[in-house]
Amino acid sequence: MLNWTKQFNIFCLLDNNQYNFSHLQFECLLAAGSVETLQSIPGHAFDNLQDFVSKEKDWIFGHFSYDLKNEIENLSSQNFDGIQFPDLFFFIPEIVLILKKNTLDIGLITGDPDIVYQNILSASEDRTIKKSIATIKSRFSKEEYLETVERIQEHILRGDCYELNFCQEFYAENCEIDPLDIYIKLSQLSPNPFAGFYKLDDKFLICSSPERYLKKVGDKIFSQPIKGTSKRNLNNLKEDEINKKNLSESKKEISENVMVVDLVRNDLSKVCIEGSVIADELFGLYTFPQVHQMISTISGTLKKPIILSDILKATFPMGSMTGVPKKSVMQLIERYEKTKRGLFSGTIGYITPEGDFDFNVVIRSLLYNSTDKYVSMQAGSAITFYSEAEKEYEECLVKIEAMKKVLE
Repeated sequence: MLNWTKQFNIFCLLDNNQYNFSHLQFECLLAAGSVETLQSIPGHAFDNLQDFVSKEKDWIFGHFSYDLKNEIENLSSQNFDGIQFPDLFFFIPEIVLILKKNTLDIGLITGDPDIVYQNILSASEDRTIKKSIATIKSRFSKEEYLETVERIQEHILRGDCYELNFCQEFYAENCEIDPLDIYIKLSQLSPNPFAGFYKLDDKFLICSSPERYLKKVGDKIFSQPIKGTSKRNLNNLKEDEINKKNLSESKKEISENVMVVDLVRNDLSKVCIEGSVIADELFGLYTFPQVHQMISTISGTLKKPIILSDILKATFPMGSMTGVPKKSVMQLIERYEKTKRGLFSGTIGYITPEGDFDFNVVIRSLLYNSTDKYVSMQAGSAITFYSEAEKEYEECLVKIEAMKKVLE
């Protein structure tokens, strides 16, 4: 399917990598080509998306970036952006492929699905070998990072915030890669339930995310924030289990998770029926190829008539990527981070013709601008009063380990 997508300037693959993760309804969903697109004018993104969805009532795929925070709060983003995805882009695909256990459903605007199927089967599997070796650099020296964490903790002591998700960028310049080759290697090394491979002209997202931002089914809505990370040790399974147990008992990690759960509950309560917002699972321990993660699930029943734009304005950006309280930490993030987040810690996903949707959190991801030959990987961790700066730095390195490996 992915070799077949090479002919398209726009496509979006969403892959659960066969995880039996809650509320996933397919193995792969692939949208290819576009018959209608929406690239929003700054200042009206959510309302423009609402108009687009209401008018078209079709399968719609796309993204919105972290920097749409500026439309929800009186904020700005002036930092460097080496990738330059638009803040919002959605498209109605020419062709939708839904891969389930025993079936491939093919939906298309015009044409013969049998021909599409045969073209997929006959697509060349040749992949371009990477043309240049990536030299990974960091926007922060280790010393700068440690000093910045200490400054953030001073804000916490003053009461400016309680928890802040602080991110740093790792990048490579003058780097030519084959995005499909990198995606396949990353999927083999680090498969995750909210993975994605997304192309918008000369810009690519290669995503191995374990996290869901928001899913709607009928009048029910779900969010599954991650807070709490422990490194795997695949060479010593006994120690690996100890790491997992330590994560489950860590007061610091539990307190981080509690804070983001409270934030998500507060966000959902703005659009849900009073009393319907509940934590379906608290501090669930999930194991992925690179890390153990602490994940909670929060759900609610939507009020009527609540529309998509209301839901997005109430919940975006996702609390796991900001901190508490949202507006204060987003101001501090802009002050202390050196790179515009863009699509990192934003989301990609889909909206169905019935108005249901599912969106991930763009983390554990490579972003690539093929025109500028620029590769970006960002990683962050939650800074609290109890954080040890050295351990937070190490957590960032753990989170980019798989991406760095497939590049180098």
